[in-house]
Amino acid sequence: MEYTGQIKKMHTQLGNEVQYELPIGEELVNMNQFIGKEINLRYQNQILCIKCGRETVKSFNQGFCYPCFKNAPEAADWFIHPEKSKAHLGIEERDLAYEESVQLQPHVVYLSLTSDIKVGVTRATQIPTRWIDQGATQAIRLAQTPNRYLAGMIEVSLKDHMADKTNWRNMLMNIHPNVDLIERKAFTKTLVPEEYHQYIDKVDEVIDIHYPVTTYPVKVTTIGFDKVPEYTGVLKGIKGQYLLFANGIVLNIRKHGGYVVSLED
Repeated sequence: MEYTGQIKKMHTQLGNEVQYELPIGEELVNMNQFIGKEINLRYQNQILCIKCGRETVKSFNQGFCYPCFKNAPEAADWFIHPEKSKAHLGIEERDLAYEESVQLQPHVVYLSLTSDIKVGVTRATQIPTRWIDQGATQAIRLAQTPNRYLAGMIEVSLKDHMADKTNWRNMLMNIHPNVDLIERKAFTKTLVPEEYHQYIDKVDEVIDIHYPVTTYPVKVTTIGFDKVPEYTGVLKGIKGQYLLFANGIVLNIRKHGGYVVSLED
């Protein structure tokens, strides 16, 4: 069967194994069904902005056209740097109503195990989606705050002690240390400035995440539709937002948000 349309980041659901659905146009295609099978992906030489839908010759920030990248609130810098949030002060950056709707809601500071221990921030409603998207095998809540700014400040206070980014190659090869997240959380709490101790999460629950991968690569080679417009290969698994093919070939779906693609099995 063949599906054609604009793709966006895969939808996920936590279970015994993560379940993945790829939006292609109006379809939501179950990707787990293709693991162990050969599939063909063809770029249709068209990119549509995931915000406004206009055609663009280049994708910015995982799917925006340039005007939306520069002006849309969804593409603002505070998404990447929560500590730059200003809605709690009533200060508008691009669209105050939107910024208030996102920033002024409960946020979680967490520790996750990807390629190593990582500290991160996400909206409480985005758990466990955020952990899955980054390819974490385990995660634990460190703190919960009433807004994005406070969560960002806690994250910044810990950046000198642990990474806030993932080594994506090691993540895809499933290389990570053996760490007790409950012990690491106990230690990390001592590093959080006292003014934020009131937000520390008292529940120590480690979430285990299992991905639908039959064989992890020993070496990874990334491909993209701009240089490889068509690829046929056996899908060996899915982790994070990556498709893992035989011979260590990997494709980052989220990076290609907005691309018009055909998928055929």
